[in-house]
Amino acid sequence: MTTAPAASGTQRNASPYLYGQEAAAVAQVLESGQYGHTALTEEFEDRVAAFLGVTDAVAVSSGTAALHTALLAARVGPGDEVIVPSMTFCATVQAIRAVGATPRFVEINPATLCVDQQVVLDAVTESTAAVVPVLFGGRAVDLSPIHSALEERGIAVIEDAAHAFGSLNGTRRVGATGALTCFSFGPIKNLTCGQGGMVIPRTPEEADTIRRLRLLGVTQSQTERASTTCRVDSFGLRYQLSGINAAIGLAQLGHFDTTVETRRRLWGTYRDALRTLEGVTLVDVGPRTAVPHLCQVRVGRRDQVFQEVRSREIGVGVHYPPNHLQPAFAPWRRALPITEQVGQEILSLPFHQHLTEDQINRVVADLGQAIKTARAVR
Repeated sequence: MTTAPAASGTQRNASPYLYGQEAAAVAQVLESGQYGHTALTEEFEDRVAAFLGVTDAVAVSSGTAALHTALLAARVGPGDEVIVPSMTFCATVQAIRAVGATPRFVEINPATLCVDQQVVLDAVTESTAAVVPVLFGGRAVDLSPIHSALEERGIAVIEDAAHAFGSLNGTRRVGATGALTCFSFGPIKNLTCGQGGMVIPRTPEEADTIRRLRLLGVTQSQTERASTTCRVDSFGLRYQLSGINAAIGLAQLGHFDTTVETRRRLWGTYRDALRTLEGVTLVDVGPRTAVPHLCQVRVGRRDQVFQEVRSREIGVGVHYPPNHLQPAFAPWRRALPITEQVGQEILSLPFHQHLTEDQINRVVADLGQAIKTARAVR
């Protein structure tokens, strides 16, 4: 049994997908009377670590919290620069600003929407403390050359894998390559906790730091905190993942193989249908190794096409407007012509597990008509 929200077909660009066990799992947590960080949170951490093939995983309250704590654990702070692609969700950049560092925006490869090694290396300055490459759309680009080049220089590489849970880099899953990796389990991610995130630490010391950060710097166990004293040893934040959210994640994890199969099949349906359209470039996520999170195309006259497709009640979107052009990040604006061109052409088609193949074919047909209409407008 699955549950579907209203207007979950072509009218939505993205939509949560539940398998039916999530509600019962949450009800059990509510009946227990323990809603915060519980043994379920730790079980979820253990299950994710086993799934990825890593020794540890630290659950936090969101993907943004994962990035924030990872940057803090890597000792990134005021006066530091962090290299980051401009083409990403603003949360990536806001996490950098949250630690007092400044973003150094770089170009993307237009074919993958991810960064290339040479672009990153050319952007390194004496102030560079970290690089945050984004695994856009779920594509598991090989970042090992960047790691190798920067590790000996003391520059941290923190992978923003918010889109890429379950994707493969060679034979290993993202998160199992030895990198400091951040996942998001938000409402529309391939695996959802309702809201949540995860950090895959590189060392036990890093894991300990992140665990202290997520719990306000408090280091005692639940039993010790029941005493009359509370020891706060360091700076911290309120970033725990609740048992309620962990219960949803555990239920989702039990069906993840089905999620992977479905999302790859739907992405393949789009790929086949889009081959008939002229003037459309599909962004290749590498679906044989990725768990696709988005289905994106590049089109000319994007804004006109967007409005025309929307008028047909098709839930297209734009992921994402380049961050270096956002008012909040104006002090760090620099010319990025490739990103700016892609930013004017990118269009996200409806992509979620409630879609049927017939609905996908309808989306593509309406997109084709919208492109013809936009071209006819002078």
